[in-house]
Amino acid sequence: MHKRWRWVGVFSPELMLCVGHAHVGPLPRSWWAVAMPDGTLREGRRGVELSPGQASVRGVIDLTLEENDGVEVTSPTARGRSIWTRKQGGIAARGVVLGREVDARAIVDDSAGHHDRHTCWRWSAGVGTGEDGSPVAWNLVDGIHDAPGASERRVWHASEAVEVDAVEFAPDLSRVAGLDFTQWAERRENLNLLVVRSYYRQPFGIFAGELPDGTRLREGYGVMEEHDALW
Repeated sequence: MHKRWRWVGVFSPELMLCVGHAHVGPLPRSWWAVAMPDGTLREGRRGVELSPGQASVRGVIDLTLEENDGVEVTSPTARGRSIWTRKQGGIAARGVVLGREVDARAIVDDSAGHHDRHTCWRWSAGVGTGEDGSPVAWNLVDGIHDAPGASERRVWHASEAVEVDAVEFAPDLSRVAGLDFTQWAERRENLNLLVVRSYYRQPFGIFAGELPDGTRLREGYGVMEEHDALW
């Protein structure tokens, strides 16, 4: 079964959000969420519009994205098919969210392909600044597009993307590699449509510590994720 999705995450000290749309075979799904530092989470499924350079949810989110070519990776599956992804790290996102002006940075995930029937992964993506005040972003994963030397694992310094070595996630998502994670709020879903089943957990929060390329964070904002899909 062919799958494809686009996911946009925007991260700042004031708020974090995601907007997504996916097709699993013929089944379309859309979602959005906005997380606040006090732990509140607003989320829904209606009114999502995603297009190159734009992410919006009717009456909630209206953002312009300064997109670029990103980093593309194609990987084989256990069944001899292929899957593809493109990640953009630390791009500018500007507009209005819940009536307030936002000038932040974003991660964009475009993915497609014939993924294995049972696919599991852990993932982290975020933005921040290094100890020297320079902008950084990251995309770290275990379980998908994670081959040595040909992975989607990247740390961005401004627009320069550096591939990093394999990373280990704590089972409770409290840590990845040298980064400690403190949760704000969490999206969670346990879906059973018989043919398609999915357990999904994605907390928003703050990161502290050291990125896999040795960069120490002054501040970091983003998501952790675990996903176990039978699709």
